[in-house]
Amino acid sequence: MLLYVTLGTNDLYRARHFYDAVLPVLGYRRQRYSEEEIGYSADGDTRCRFWVVTPFNRRRAASGNGSMVAFEAETRAAVDAFHAAAIAAGAVDEGEPGLRSYHAHFYAAYVRDLDGNKLSAVCEKDE
Repeated sequence: MLLYVTLGTNDLYRARHFYDAVLPVLGYRRQRYSEEEIGYSADGDTRCRFWVVTPFNRRRAASGNGSMVAFEAETRAAVDAFHAAAIAAGAVDEGEPGLRSYHAHFYAAYVRDLDGNKLSAVCEKDE
């Protein structure tokens, strides 16, 4: 359904180091990097589906209240690794790894990146 997701940043260099440390634990790799944007794709995907950019209008990037990007994780251990890597890279904890009430196998963790964007990793498998 979604073609790609874009989040804004005020410091692309810092964002690159954050996402380069966090996304590989979920199987996502940086494929593009320029002065305006960073693109990540899932292993085996030829297109970047997640972008971190400096705002096109040159205004300051701000996080959205109520918005969040949820990354699919293959295992609960990957959710745990995502959370640990994000915290180690400077993220703010928004919910430690664990089962949530959305359904019996919804295992998730939540963080805010260095620009305040809310991120989640979710495994919906019965482990």
